[in-house]
Amino acid sequence: MVNELILNDTAIKLDHYDEEKINNLYRITVTFKVTSEDYHDLTTLLYKGSFDVKIPERKLTFRGAIQQYSTSVTNLYEKDQVGEYKLCLLETSH
Repeated sequence: MVNELILNDTAIKLDHYDEEKINNLYRITVTFKVTSEDYHDLTTLLYKGSFDVKIPERKLTFRGAIQQYSTSVTNLYEKDQVGEYKLCLLETSH
């Protein structure tokens, strides 16, 4: 299993990774945990919408954009909370 995703030089530890090709473009779907402490930085990153995507374990690099994005209902403004994020990225260019 793939354990790490890098978005714009920010490493994210993964709980789940799925990869497929659609019209010869990569689409990856990942789930990962986000702590209260990491919430602001990660959310700010995701608001950018498009990223340099790296999957080191697959030697895969591409420019990608968010296709789908969801979070658990956990209140990450409260200290010591952990939420789950699901993110689907679609390749836009190599």
